[in-house]
Amino acid sequence: MHFFLQLLVIILASFISHKHEAKAAYVPPYTSIVAPVTKHTDAAKPLYSVEIMTTYVNMQYLHANFLIDIDAPFIWHDCILQWNPYPGSCPNNTLCTYPVSCEEYQCTDVRTTYSYPNLPSCPPANNASTLPGWGYCTCPVNVVSPITTSCTQALLNYDDFTVYTSNGRNVFTGAYGANPNAACAPSSTFASFPKNINGVMAFSSSPCALPAYLYQPLKRSLALCLPSTLSSRGVLFFGSGPYYLLPQSDVDLRSYLSYTPLLKHPDSFGYFIGLKSIVIRRRSIGLPTNITTKLSTIEPYTLLRTNIYNQVVRVFSFYTIGIPPANPVPLFSVCYSTITRMILRLVPDIDLILSNGNKWTVSTANSMKQVTRDVACLAFVDGGVTPEHEIVIGTFQFEDNFLEFNLENSSLGFSSSLLRRQTSCSNFNFTLTNSY
Repeated sequence: MHFFLQLLVIILASFISHKHEAKAAYVPPYTSIVAPVTKHTDAAKPLYSVEIMTTYVNMQYLHANFLIDIDAPFIWHDCILQWNPYPGSCPNNTLCTYPVSCEEYQCTDVRTTYSYPNLPSCPPANNASTLPGWGYCTCPVNVVSPITTSCTQALLNYDDFTVYTSNGRNVFTGAYGANPNAACAPSSTFASFPKNINGVMAFSSSPCALPAYLYQPLKRSLALCLPSTLSSRGVLFFGSGPYYLLPQSDVDLRSYLSYTPLLKHPDSFGYFIGLKSIVIRRRSIGLPTNITTKLSTIEPYTLLRTNIYNQVVRVFSFYTIGIPPANPVPLFSVCYSTITRMILRLVPDIDLILSNGNKWTVSTANSMKQVTRDVACLAFVDGGVTPEHEIVIGTFQFEDNFLEFNLENSSLGFSSSLLRRQTSCSNFNFTLTNSY
């Protein structure tokens, strides 16, 4: 009998061990989350939004568009706080969320460490407000509009966002949830935003931005592919890859990437890179070693400090002397007549030589902005004599480029123009497939 008991124990132990091994070895079928990206031109400048699911109502998720901001310290959007929401208590077409109390550590963290810079127009934060029937103070925090730079007070909350999962090629019906602390801002705050955008989604390196709330098994890597047209969608991934675009359904976009280190800036949660020089054909424009080059999803065109801009214009104009000039158009000072579109083939590439020696090529599609039917302009802008950052690379230079912000090893992967590889950021297949 003793022998049989020992044998039974061994069999059970083996079964439990194999069960735990199988559980530990489980690898989910998705490698990333995925969301569509839309271009908007109905505001003061071109902007881009990402579509996120916000709440579950009547057996389906509601979708909302959030402005993509890779510099914002935290998420904020059009919503109201309710401490005891119940079915039917939230007004129609309104998102209701739970408040964070001013006595909670999240309130202190956002106010003191992960906040927007205090502007003269920002009201002082206080703990005087509460909600009807709720015995605690709310947590007012200041938010700054990336469009108008005006400051508004919002209330910190506990939020709930949902996105679809993907293996880089397909979008699954399975959902991935995140529960960040965000803030509810008044509806009037979004009057200057493009139509149907009523929030700012922070994708910065801040511990209060969305990437900080996207946990295992996802790798901490944000991939962004901005569309160049209003009629088609780009794509945003967060995870480890692979990433595929049609028609090259078997080519992982990571094979196109070159890399350079992401740098930290003491006054920003945004992303910065080192730039050594700007090369136009054989002419190199050297840059000071101490300058900062910022990446922005808010600035539409690359900004260059005046002395750098003047050098770029001088060299660029030398190599485009055969193209008929046109009168300058507001924002741009270097414009050309393009009655014959074929003439743009004479425009040289602009190569950004990075700190590690790798080259980010800005092709004609990302250097020349067609502003009218017959006029195209150099999409690099004079940023002034004493700007905050000497160089800011804007979204026109991002369009149809695949960018991977790897937050685990602090590197930026960049593809240069995908158009030269016979694809574009609008070629991801968003057709939903069955969950796993």
